[in-house]
Amino acid sequence: MSETAYARVKLARDSSRPTGHDYINQIFRGFVEFHGDRRYADDPAIVGGIARLNDRPVTVIAIEKGHNAKERNYRNFGAPQPEGYRKALRLMKQAEKFGRPIICFVDTSGAYCGVEAEERGQGQAIAENLLEMSTLCVPIISVLIGEGGSGGALALAVADRVWMLQNAVYSVISPEGCASILWKDSAKAETAAASLKLTAEDAKSLGVIERILSENDIGRKEFYDRIRALLAEEIKALSGDVDLTQNRYDRFRSLGVSAVLKE
Repeated sequence: MSETAYARVKLARDSSRPTGHDYINQIFRGFVEFHGDRRYADDPAIVGGIARLNDRPVTVIAIEKGHNAKERNYRNFGAPQPEGYRKALRLMKQAEKFGRPIICFVDTSGAYCGVEAEERGQGQAIAENLLEMSTLCVPIISVLIGEGGSGGALALAVADRVWMLQNAVYSVISPEGCASILWKDSAKAETAAASLKLTAEDAKSLGVIERILSENDIGRKEFYDRIRALLAEEIKALSGDVDLTQNRYDRFRSLGVSAVLKE
């Protein structure tokens, strides 16, 4: 079990996996990127803007890691700064104003934890996203495409539907971080991974996500076509929901309840 869980972590971190930009370019048409949080700066770790999902205008937001060393350095290895989360929230509020559904692609080991990020209000930026996303009156779908680490991932995943790729992971902390805290030894990451319930199957059984996306044809045209069709179908279904915010509230209040009752 531990080998399987930690193997998923390694797959989720593989630099050859499609990144947020890849999903945007392959699934949507006419993407126009917006920049800046209107307070401090732009954050390359989060890419966002407007596009068309088939013929429907949508707002798309993705955490971008990059593929090679140069790209990953520019994108801060997919670790967003507070201005990245504020940019995302600005775009989500704009989407609500114009009635556009929101689609987020999440891939981060966690929000950037440097001193300068804390000085600029990292914790508050994440908390504001959690609060504001829960009240947005437009459909929200979040897809975990690689790592989903802690509040840095959750800040773009307070959604009506949360999906995970088959080899994505979703956890409150990395296995290495968990092992360092519990055993003072990051080498025990495999043991920690088994206990964290971070695989897509674990998340599905706990009700944390609604759908696991197969990776059989990942990166190929068929893969993106399949996800595009699923997103369009789900957005259409959610658009008929007259009480999105209440249902979103109920969704998050019920997380883990079935697992507790079984015990």
